[in-house]
Amino acid sequence: MTILRKITFSFIFCVFILDVFAQKKTQFKVIAFYTAKNDKAHISFVHEANRWFPTVAKKYNFSYDSTDNWANLNADFLSKYQIVLFLDTRPEDKTQRTAFQQYIEKGGAWIGFHFAAFALNNSTYNQDWDWYHNQFLGAGQYKSNTWRPTSAILRVEDSTHPATKKLPETFKSSPNEWYRWEKDLRQNKDIKVLLSIDPSSFPLGTGPKAHEIWHSGDYPVVWTNKNYRMLYVNMGHNDIEYENKTNKELSFQFTNETQNQLIINTLLWLGRGKK
Repeated sequence: MTILRKITFSFIFCVFILDVFAQKKTQFKVIAFYTAKNDKAHISFVHEANRWFPTVAKKYNFSYDSTDNWANLNADFLSKYQIVLFLDTRPEDKTQRTAFQQYIEKGGAWIGFHFAAFALNNSTYNQDWDWYHNQFLGAGQYKSNTWRPTSAILRVEDSTHPATKKLPETFKSSPNEWYRWEKDLRQNKDIKVLLSIDPSSFPLGTGPKAHEIWHSGDYPVVWTNKNYRMLYVNMGHNDIEYENKTNKELSFQFTNETQNQLIINTLLWLGRGKK
C-alpha cells in the first residue's frame, strides 16, 4: 500500500469512527413544528424555544430541529424523530392530522405547549378534530383564560412521575395566560394531571375584565394521557407590552429553572423510552 493510500485510508477510518461516536452520543431526535405568525406573545415564545432547546440538546446529547413547514408532518419525515413538539399551533390539513395520529398510535412521543391545545368553534381554530382534542388531549374546547399574563403558584400532584422528578411540591411559574377547558380532566380515567394551579395563586390575573381574573376553581395545567407517550404544558404565552404599542417582551418562559427542569425531565423520559 502506498503512503498516499495509507493516509487516505487512515483519514476515512477516522471519519468513520467519529461518525459512529457522534451517533452513539445522540440519544434521540426532536422535531418542533410551529407557525409563529399571529399572536406576538406566541411568536415570542416560539423564538425563545428555538433558542433554548438547542442549548439543552447539546447538554443532554439529543438533536433538535424545528420547522414551520407543516407539510413535513408525514410518515416518512416523522420516522426520523422520537419526539414531536407543537410549539404554538396544530396541523389543519387532514392528511397531516392523520400522519400525526398514526405516528402517536405507533408509539411516537409528543409535547404540546399552550396554544397547541386551543380549539373554539366559530373561530379560526374550530374544534373539528375529535381524536386530538377529545381523546388524545381530553380537554375539548377552550372555555376562557386569565389576563394579563401572570405568574401562578403551581402544585405538583404526582412527584413519582418521570416528568416531575425532583420538582418541589409547589413553585412559582413564569408569567402566562392560563386556559380553562370544556371538559373536566379529573373525570377522564385516561388523563393523569401532573401540575395544577395552587389555590394560593388566587386571585389570578389582573383584568381589566372581571372574568379574566380567577378567584377560585380547579385548573390543571400539565397532564399526560396514559394511553400515549405525551405531555401537554399550558405554559407558552410571554407577556408583551401591547398598551403602548412597543410590543416589548416583558417576560419569558425559559428563564424559570424549575419549569425548565419539567421540560428536560419530559424530554429524557420520552426520548429514552421505547417507541
